[in-house]
This record gives sequence, structure tokens and C-alpha cells, in this order.
Amino acid sequence: MDPPESPDSTRPLDARGVPTDAEHDVDPLVTAAAVDADTGEGELERTIGLGGALAIGVGTMVGAGIFVFPGLAAARAGPAASLSFAIGAGVALLVALPTAELATAMPHSGGGYVYVSRALGTGVGAVVGLGLWLGLVFASAFYLVGLGSYAGQVLVELGVSLSVRPAVPLGVAFGVALTALSLFGTENTATLQNAIVVLLVGILALFLSYGSLDALGVFGTETAPERFFPPGGALAVVQTAAFVFTSYLGFAQIATVAGDVESPGRTLPLAMVGSVLTVGGLYVVAIFVSTSAFGSARLGAFGETAMVEVARAFVGLPGAVGIVAAGLLATVSSANASILSASRMVYAVSRDGLVPETAARINRRYGTPHVALGLAGVPIVALTATGRVGLLAEVASVLHLVTYGLTCVALIRFRRERPGWYDPSFRCPAGVVVAGGGALASFGLVGFMQPMSIAVGGGVMAAAYGWYRAYATDVDLEGERT
Repeated sequence: MDPPESPDSTRPLDARGVPTDAEHDVDPLVTAAAVDADTGEGELERTIGLGGALAIGVGTMVGAGIFVFPGLAAARAGPAASLSFAIGAGVALLVALPTAELATAMPHSGGGYVYVSRALGTGVGAVVGLGLWLGLVFASAFYLVGLGSYAGQVLVELGVSLSVRPAVPLGVAFGVALTALSLFGTENTATLQNAIVVLLVGILALFLSYGSLDALGVFGTETAPERFFPPGGALAVVQTAAFVFTSYLGFAQIATVAGDVESPGRTLPLAMVGSVLTVGGLYVVAIFVSTSAFGSARLGAFGETAMVEVARAFVGLPGAVGIVAAGLLATVSSANASILSASRMVYAVSRDGLVPETAARINRRYGTPHVALGLAGVPIVALTATGRVGLLAEVASVLHLVTYGLTCVALIRFRRERPGWYDPSFRCPAGVVVAGGGALASFGLVGFMQPMSIAVGGGVMAAAYGWYRAYATDVDLEGERT
């Protein structure tokens, strides 16, 4: 649709009636910064600094990778599972660098959805935006059930007998509490996230330092020699990398809350790359310590509780309780960051007209998108109440990997077309090559997921496109109803 003519000038007006310079491209998100006093819509408050952004990335990623996957991964790839985690970190970096460039060019809430919709069109953007919203909802519910499980396990380790499984009711209670915390101000969420991550990383640093020294024989403990690569060889290592890649979803959530980040040109690249490197290092050391303590076969038999048993072997009951407590902190952190990101995704697609604009309302007192928080928090709590979110968590990984691949494609398109408004303060080194590798790696890892997860993820994307065709085909790339 052509923009309306200004009555007193030959300069065209944009969709909000603001004159534009026809000789230059205009950032399609600039006009969205205007405040609508009647609806209460406006910009989010930028209250998250570098520490808070790092805490969101590290806090989201550190949970399952440290406390759930070591035993499961060792059963698949043996000691070479550490290489699987390193491969996952490499893929994450291939995506994090292009995402950082895009985020500094468009530092707005919505992350990959914003970049893909502006580069590849509203239809593809709708699939990504609505798919990520649901993916974050499913992932948040998964984290909350895990949070409830760890909370119950703390009581078990302390000798408290339980007549019912507490995971679901505790998870629901935490979901309500964390959603309410986000409603009363982003700085509250960031403060909680910072405190949790500092304490969590401190506990893990002590545990992994002791475990590494023990594995190296400093304390006189002998470890049985074990073949590094599993019988399946390199294929098993790559398959395990796809299996554990869900551990690396958190770095992109930093971009999702870019509208809340202070000094985004500096903060976003440092936080994304720093969180991947920090967490990747923790994962590799955790696998080394775990397989040295028990060997991969026995470690695999412990399953999801492997790290608790490793800590128990080192220092007895206090170690087990300490790791369970750390797992509790990790799942609180993951759930907290995911709820915040899910609400910002609703906010972003609403600002672009893909869902009713009511969802973009900002609470005048707290500066938070209260309607979007409700649209994220209510389904998260509902899914948590089912207690059956394992498959949905893996579906969330499929949806994120598709988004990562399309995000890399978006950078390639922006680099080639060079629109006048595209002026990132950070540029990815060898951007086209890195983005091409990130796209291939992301789409390739989807092929190693379970067929059911791929099918459900495809169904979610098809439903998102169906919603777009039914409701939002008259939305242009500037996010305005035409």
C-alpha cells in the first residue's frame, strides 16, 4: 500500500503520519517507538545491563546441560560426550555471532522474529514469531516441572518422606510466582536472575574444580581407563550433539529481550558470545568430571540424577544436597528467563499486528507488558499442570533451530541488499560465511531429532502460518495494518 501524501509537502508520510525521506530507506521499526497515550502502548524500559543479559543467557542454558544430560549423554557417546557438547557450542557460536549483528541493528524485543520478518517477509516472520512464542511456552513449562522435581528432591535428600509426587504442584506455584515477579518490573526479574546465576556458577565452580583435581589423580583416586570414542564412532558423537543442543537455547533469549537492554550495541554481542563460551566450558568439564568418577556405563545407568550421584561419591550427603540445591537454582533461573522471553515475544508480534494490539499494552506503573505476560504465563502454568512436557520441550528445540537457521539467512540477505537503515554497531567477522555455516548446521541438527518431535514442530509452524493467512495477511513489513 502506498503511503499517504502530506498535505503541505511532497514528502510521503509513513503509516503513523510521520514524514519520511524518500531518498533513503527508513528503519521499519523506528515508528513503533512512538507512544500511544490512548492505548497505553510504548517502549519498554531499558533496565538490563551486561550482567543481567549474561545472567539470562547463562541462567537459561546452564540447567539441563549440567544437571540432566551428563548421564544420558555418556550413555550415548561415552567420554566423547564432552566433544558433543563442544560441537553444540560451536554451532551456537555460528548462530550467536550473526544474531549479535542483527540485534545491534534492530535492538527491539522479539529477537529472531524481528530479523526474519524484516528480511524474509511477514509470512515467514509470522511462522517464526508465533512458533517461538509457543516454543518458549513449552520450554518454560518443562523447566517448571523440573523445578518442582528438584524442589521435591531437596526434601528427599533431607530425609523428608513424601506421599505424593510434588513436581507438578510445586512447578505450578513457581510458575505463578515468577510470572507475577515479571509483572512488577523487569528490574526485579533481572535482580533475581543475577543473584541466582552468581550463586549457581559459584557452586558449580567449586564442584567442578574439586572433580577435575580428583579426575587428574591429585587426591590419589584412580580412574579406570576407558575408550574415548563410543562404538558408534563419530556418528554417535554428532547424534549426541543434536540430542544435547537443547542446552544452548538460552543465548538467543538475550536477543528476545533486546528492547529491555541498556547500551544494546555493546551489551548484546558480549552477552551472547560470553554466555555460550561460559556455559560450553562448564558442560565440557562436567562431562570430563562425571565420566572420570564412574565411567560412562555406570554414569548412564544413573540417568538424569547422574550429577547428584557424582557429588555424593565425592563428599557424601552434603555433596548430593548441594548439587540438588544447585539444580533447583538452575531450573528457577531457566524458568525465570524463559517466562520473560515468552512475554516479550507476544509483545513483539502484537506490536506488528500479528495478534490483537491489546497484547502490546504497557503497564504505566511498572513499565512491563502486562497483557503479554498473561498470554505467556497462563498457558505456561496450564502446561506445567499436565506434567507431561518432555516431548514439547524437544519440539521447542526444533522450533528454535529452524529460527536460528532462518536468522542466519536473514543476515546474508541484509548483507547483500544493504538497506540504508541497516547500520549495526557490531559486524560479524566473515559474516556471510559464518551465517551460511550457522544456517546449515542449524537445519542439519533438526534432522537428528526424533521424528515425532519434527512432526509436531512442523504442525506448530503450519498452524502459525494458518493463523497468519486467516488474520494478518494485511500486515506489512513495518508492522502496520494496511
